[in-house]
Amino acid sequence: PRPSSTVVLVRDASDAPEVFMVKRHERSSFGSAYAFPGGVLEPADSKVHSYCSGVTASGADRQLDVAGGGLDYFSAAVRELFEESGVLLGGADLSEQALDAAREALNDHSLGWDQFVAENNILMLCDSLHYFSFWITPEGLPKRYSTRFFLARLPAGQSARHCGGELTDSCWMQAAQVLRANRDKTMRVHYPTRQTLERVAQIDSTAELLTWARHCAEKGVVCDQPACAPELLR
Repeated sequence: PRPSSTVVLVRDASDAPEVFMVKRHERSSFGSAYAFPGGVLEPADSKVHSYCSGVTASGADRQLDVAGGGLDYFSAAVRELFEESGVLLGGADLSEQALDAAREALNDHSLGWDQFVAENNILMLCDSLHYFSFWITPEGLPKRYSTRFFLARLPAGQSARHCGGELTDSCWMQAAQVLRANRDKTMRVHYPTRQTLERVAQIDSTAELLTWARHCAEKGVVCDQPACAPELLR
């Protein structure tokens, strides 16, 4: 399974928290389905540890229960969220236009993540990522992922919007609304995403969500690896 990071981006709304959903292109690994921003780890993720704030390498290893490289998942989460939603969990003395240009360059691979971070002295706020879930794709599938799920609050003054290419749509919705749309077959949502949404839907505010995620990490996150049954792939 390919190591991956996923970010459940949340914001407060009138009745219940909203989550940011992106729709994958039909030719992607999760074709035509709605999911959370995220993707596989890249070599550049391990080259920017000195710019990670709030979480040490040893602390990341303890949280994720790995022998090394835990901080790579945090860097990948910050990178993937920025590439796919435009939300940067980090301090940057850059204009909105410069950030948009950097995001486009990262997505077309004309700019490396480590280059972008170093040249602009980006301080990645890794402590704004709250690790709460771990999924491994069932055996027997052609593409498999070992994915760490993080929860993050939308930073003040920022907005989320999907990139082109692999993503074709995005929206802010309450978790219960997404689940209802999946049942009504107006939104396709895969099993791990549905299970995550079920958990989020039980919590009434962003503050409570963050507290819940912190408790998940403190008590230890258990790996979920479902059996390869057809219903899990729908």
